[in-house]
Amino acid sequence: MATLSYNKLGLTGKILIGMGLGILFGLLLRNMLPDSPFVKDYITNGFLHVIGTIFISSLKMLVVPLVFISLVCGTCSLSEPSKLGRLGGKTLAFYLFTTLLALVVAVFAAVIVHPGDATLAAEKMNYVAKEAPGFAQVIIDMMPTNPVQAMSEGNMLQIIIFAVIFGFAIAHIGEKGKRVAQLFDDLNEVVMRVVTLVMQLAPYGVFALMAKLALTLGLETFGSVVKYFFLVLALLLFHNFVTYSLLLKVFSGLNPFIFIRKMRDVQLFAFSTSSSNATLPITMETTEHRLGVRNNIASFTLPLGATINMDGTAIMQGVATVFIAQVFGIELSITDYAAVVVTATLASIGTAGVPGVGLIMLAMVLNQVGLPVEGIALIIGVDRLLDMTRTAVNVTGDCVASVIVAKSEGEFNEAVFNNTEAGKVAHSFNAQVHISENQSA
Repeated sequence: MATLSYNKLGLTGKILIGMGLGILFGLLLRNMLPDSPFVKDYITNGFLHVIGTIFISSLKMLVVPLVFISLVCGTCSLSEPSKLGRLGGKTLAFYLFTTLLALVVAVFAAVIVHPGDATLAAEKMNYVAKEAPGFAQVIIDMMPTNPVQAMSEGNMLQIIIFAVIFGFAIAHIGEKGKRVAQLFDDLNEVVMRVVTLVMQLAPYGVFALMAKLALTLGLETFGSVVKYFFLVLALLLFHNFVTYSLLLKVFSGLNPFIFIRKMRDVQLFAFSTSSSNATLPITMETTEHRLGVRNNIASFTLPLGATINMDGTAIMQGVATVFIAQVFGIELSITDYAAVVVTATLASIGTAGVPGVGLIMLAMVLNQVGLPVEGIALIIGVDRLLDMTRTAVNVTGDCVASVIVAKSEGEFNEAVFNNTEAGKVAHSFNAQVHISENQSA
């Protein structure tokens, strides 16, 4: 009976069970066998590491083909250049606006709450910032010299630009283009089916990821930066559930509660993987088939958002900059705060695709206002949990932008959005599995 009940659960329920059991398993092992070489070598860095890494790799495996094929399909249907430009302008404007808003709120809250304590400056700090590329070089690097290499390296901006050019060309070569477009439509269906299959592994992958996190992340990592941690966490949750809900209601008139309910799977994946790109397959599936956004919109807004939309990171940067200034007893002027907001907003595009993007962006901001980059060492210990949360915030923002832009472009199916009965969503993960099973039978 227990097995049957579990099988009847939706994907969200199974992921929550996997997450809870993973945390419980990790904490039990941590307390029962502390500092055990066996646990460290064969469970933490062995079994759990292998399962978790395979799961993340299976998601990342789908990102490049999904983004390229889906974006080509979407661009094919946008035969008017003006519509493509309008779509890009709206999307980019929304992402920059929400990032700017997140930064202003974060800086203001950090000044009011004052999480920094000057006694922390005595702690040993050692952090070497990676060098970020110049803004001009980032613009140059957006254009791929070798599209195949861009795909092999997962360079999302280059993939997006090549896919848009490729899809636009298909839409303008007449009958031959229609045949190629149909091929890509069929490939898109295949890739989405693979996404559905991979998602069935999600509860087990999430279990491994959360168990490993519980085994490796102890309470001692919080130390004296607990005030900073909870301030950032509170701001992330506020931005995720309040700011985005208000923007959705104001700009689209849709019910935010329905949106939040349908975003649960995406947010859980983002939280457990800490990667917007790894979450992209389920983000696209949910946005198209549960939120009602047409493919030609979602295939453009979501890959772009996964690359440049960093509201969660912006919140961390705003609070961290003020926190580090307070720790070192450095007074920031109104001009400095303005520089923080402008630099971090531009950096959200300028450092897109760079490994360790959050801390690189923070180092850029600190340099801009003359703060010691070594202060980043104070917050690294708690950044893992915050990184998981801000990734969930980032993907929520991607989906909000997609819905708002689709609604404004008349490319939105409100009936799909308002369908709150998960069992009746024809293209949800569980529904697709049941349909295929019935067809096989």
